[in-house]
Amino acid sequence: MDLIDRIEALFLRRGRATYESEAPQAVPVLAHALQCAQLAEWAHADHELVAASLLHDLGQLIDAEAQAPLRIESHETAALPLLAQGFGPGVLEPIRLHVQAKRYLVSTEAGYEAGLSLSSRLSLEHQGGRMNAEERLLFLAQPYAREALQLRRWDDLARQPGKRTPPLAYYLDLLSDLMREMRTPPRLAIA
Repeated sequence: MDLIDRIEALFLRRGRATYESEAPQAVPVLAHALQCAQLAEWAHADHELVAASLLHDLGQLIDAEAQAPLRIESHETAALPLLAQGFGPGVLEPIRLHVQAKRYLVSTEAGYEAGLSLSSRLSLEHQGGRMNAEERLLFLAQPYAREALQLRRWDDLARQPGKRTPPLAYYLDLLSDLMREMRTPPRLAIA
């Protein structure tokens, strides 16, 4: 089974699940992923950031039982070994950093925490809570920190029940195209 098939299987097997603390009418993880990717596209993000937006919570689906509620712990890193089989840092790093981006925004923007979903607020302390000044500087110094902040904002907005999005197959094609682009060596310009 190739990487795209494995990603599709994870979304199809567990995509209807919601987070442990969300109400029954909450947006399922697949709908959330599709909304997040759509917001990235609407913002004219590059394909890597659109892919990261789609895949940012895939770690929630790794090794999860079919009917169990999703767990929050370390989901930002759980899928990285799988995703590294086909994607580079432009996809992987925003995913890895999106929880730190939440901690950064909670620490720097008044009212940001109040706008988080219930599951995001409940997981915040487990994820390290607010960042101190040194942690904020270290976060911003990391490559892809800005992309992670943008991904985090789309993540927060991508929770509208019943919102229409392109289907999963549309974004799986985008992932396939991106993987093909990454395998193709760049052409040298001849002057």
